[in-house]
Amino acid sequence: MMIKLYCKGHHHSADSELCYECQELLEYATTRLNHCKFGESKPTCAKCTVHCYKSEMRKKIQETMRYSGPKVIYNHPIAAIRHLLDGLRK
Repeated sequence: MMIKLYCKGHHHSADSELCYECQELLEYATTRLNHCKFGESKPTCAKCTVHCYKSEMRKKIQETMRYSGPKVIYNHPIAAIRHLLDGLRK
């Protein structure tokens, strides 16, 4: 959802499609999350003790989150609240 917002705002993609670069980032993030050793109890990435993203991809995802984070509140308020609550979890 956040990558879609970023792609739409920066690469002017359609609502249902991602550009190649954003699709690649989404696939990378999904792969990393699927292989996370913390599983369902994974904290938000900002609070995680293990940084599993490569440096280049970490920069891309941070840029995406900085742009999309404030917009998620308006586009997907329930998801934004869940993410905030996850961030408060230890």
